[in-house]
Amino acid sequence: MTRFRIPHSHPGKHLKRLMDEWSLTQYRLAKDIDVPQTRIMEIIRGKRAITADTAIRLSRYFNMTAEFWLNLQANYEIDQARTNVGQEAYQAIQMMPAIKARLDSDEHESLTEASAP
Repeated sequence: MTRFRIPHSHPGKHLKRLMDEWSLTQYRLAKDIDVPQTRIMEIIRGKRAITADTAIRLSRYFNMTAEFWLNLQANYEIDQARTNVGQEAYQAIQMMPAIKARLDSDEHESLTEASAP
């Protein structure tokens, strides 16, 4: 069974929705959080990532956490990486042998314990 996943959108889309909700212009937001207006424009257009610095500024301004903004960015980047790496390349990478051996051993032990009287 194939799981259907909706890819994460760029954090700029979330920022744009917040700005629209509060009727904020790019100029006003940039001025209020003391960043260049081009930074806000590029984030909204999906051309720039949200950095820790920007996340801290947005978190203070919108009364959210910096982690919220960084998690949006990280989830977006992971989706992009998965798309770029491709399923074939991903499956070609093998688990580290020592970890696989430990997992196999743990699984064997749990099966043995389950069958014990």
